[in-house]
Amino acid sequence: MTTIDYAIVVTYLLGLIAAGVLYRVRRDTSAVAFIVGGRTLTLPAFVASLVSTWYGGILGVGEYTFRYGISNWLVFGLPYYIAAFLFAVFLAKKARESEFLTIPDRLEKTYGKTAAGVGSIIVFLMTVPAAYVLMIGVLGEIVFGWPLWLGILIGTLFSLVYVHFGGFKSVVRTDLLQFGLMFTGFIILLVFAISRFGGIEFLQGNLPEEHFTWHGGNSGWYIAVWYVIALATLVEPAFYQRCYAVKKIGDARRGILISIACWAFFDFLTTSCGLYARATLPQLDNPVASFPALAALILPAGLLGIFVTALLATVMSTIDSYSFIAASTFGRDIVWRFFNTPDHKTTYYTRWGLLISTALAVILALYFESVVDIWHDFGSVGTPALLIPLFTAFVGRRRMPAKQTVISMICSGLLSLVWLLSKHLSSSGEYWFGLEPIFPGILLSLGFYVTYSKPVE
Repeated sequence: MTTIDYAIVVTYLLGLIAAGVLYRVRRDTSAVAFIVGGRTLTLPAFVASLVSTWYGGILGVGEYTFRYGISNWLVFGLPYYIAAFLFAVFLAKKARESEFLTIPDRLEKTYGKTAAGVGSIIVFLMTVPAAYVLMIGVLGEIVFGWPLWLGILIGTLFSLVYVHFGGFKSVVRTDLLQFGLMFTGFIILLVFAISRFGGIEFLQGNLPEEHFTWHGGNSGWYIAVWYVIALATLVEPAFYQRCYAVKKIGDARRGILISIACWAFFDFLTTSCGLYARATLPQLDNPVASFPALAALILPAGLLGIFVTALLATVMSTIDSYSFIAASTFGRDIVWRFFNTPDHKTTYYTRWGLLISTALAVILALYFESVVDIWHDFGSVGTPALLIPLFTAFVGRRRMPAKQTVISMICSGLLSLVWLLSKHLSSSGEYWFGLEPIFPGILLSLGFYVTYSKPVE
């Protein structure tokens, strides 16, 4: 990193602060304005915001590709494209037509206030961006040599200042910038890698054979588990929020389909760069650092700064979005719903929720050592609790009564949580019966649905 590289990074960070100050909420402080931007989101902004928000795990993608090759696409790509397609077909239009602001709004409309309360707590915990706060800290360690805690604090601060001022509109405006940066950075890196080392022949000659297999050396069951975990997309708050915010109803479905194409192209870029990192730096001690290490090896001054900024933008676009969703869940779905505060006070309590969710994210990031563990653990508990009640609230002709829905949400989530803890309680260090915790929770929830669901009148 040279002076010009640091100058590019600092300019980007200052630009984020300026965006928050310039576009802060001044007049309309209603919940609709602050949480979904007054439902004025255009199709290009919808795509840019959703694409950048849903791809924050960039260092994890680099690590997985470095270790296992093109199977990254079958684990972190294809399952999520399928799940996003299902969301687009079955849920996107219905979500926009509902005119709700949050997931718990839908739960209350369908199942009552208690179900909304349980759902609020689950959504809040699922959207606290601990994984991405940890990743920004790791990125600070790798690129700037900071201690992990310092990278976490500085990265989180710059990710959230503009959200405090401008709410959802600031999130979207900065996502437009971050969308452009993430694609630009990886296109630059891949072009330089190909021009310096050559194309597919170079990779075939310098990578293990398993890196070109569909499994990458992992078992089929391991890969299959990710297809179930990807179903968390159907209860993904970032998808619902953007569908609620889009201006034209039809753009909700179109936007997700366009986003899938963007993710597929970006996965091509990142997987290709990960292969080049493994081929050129086979002795790299920390595969998490594969993208920054490759960039440092081949990019000249200035372009290195652009690529580092692209990495920061990819992670920060996810931190700001999920922090804001967690904050709005606190301000709207917990405080407003259960303490009868006026609607215009939602913005005030959402800003307090931003502080609370940020503090919790930092604590969890310092406690956990793995980004993938955070994704796995929180998704394994939250998805079984929400998946069937929320999906059937929008789709289908059968639903459970309110009481059974609440019991199903609590019991399926608790079962998956206990199953998750069994790995740490057993002497073998394995889950009970070798079964991933997401499965028993989903099976229990499905059992409740089959037993108690009734035709919708």
